[in-house]
Amino acid sequence: MTYRLRNVLVAVALALVAALLTSFYVTNYQRNVTRDETNVEVFVAKNDIPVGTSGADLARKGLLEKSEIVRRTVVPGAISSPDQLAELVAVQPVYAGEQVSTRRFATPAERGVRAQLKGTMRAIQVPGDSHQLLSGTLRAGDRIDIVASIKLGQDESAFATRIVLRDIEVLKAAVGGGDGTPKLAATDGDLSVLLAVTDTQVQKLFHVLKHGEWSFELRPPLKSNDSPEAVAYAGSILTDGLRGAQLERIQSGGTR
Repeated sequence: MTYRLRNVLVAVALALVAALLTSFYVTNYQRNVTRDETNVEVFVAKNDIPVGTSGADLARKGLLEKSEIVRRTVVPGAISSPDQLAELVAVQPVYAGEQVSTRRFATPAERGVRAQLKGTMRAIQVPGDSHQLLSGTLRAGDRIDIVASIKLGQDESAFATRIVLRDIEVLKAAVGGGDGTPKLAATDGDLSVLLAVTDTQVQKLFHVLKHGEWSFELRPPLKSNDSPEAVAYAGSILTDGLRGAQLERIQSGGTR
């Protein structure tokens, strides 16, 4: 084989390789272009989704709807099923017609207390001693009632006691951490608990904290019930359950 012929054969072989590579590239590019132009199904917001909306509410309230769009326009994190957001909470607003992406949602733990507040709910930090706050017993997520004793009018000896708030959620409890320090402590050294209350319940709570004696009481975790509302005062406590002569004796001041 002559030197010239060998060079020609090498050139032809290189040309064939180049042609094959070009053909492969073009074919692959066309395949990708064709794939990118196909329609895929995604979920978009049917209505505006505000910050704080739970993923569970999206399907329950009909805030999502399916839509077919060109594949190349799918945003990163776009969901293919509402179940992908079931345990998440919106941390950025999603506007009607926008694709719903996991990038606009986070876990409640990532959002902290704010994830548990919406609508009329508010968070308030309540200082108190370990007995009032059930320190060592209370945990985040527990539900409590608040019982209070409040003075009636100007009479220093006249008090009334009742449960002023029921079924209040504990957001953070005053219990010892791993290092032996409380999770929440007031500036004066007392313990404190973070509660979730409505914007009207907070008025009752604040009044009791400032003007009464009070304590938390832990509710059952499941199937808790409430007795009829009642007010207790000295007279009712002493006469409750008494009959006949016993009742007359109390009412006469013990002189009979």
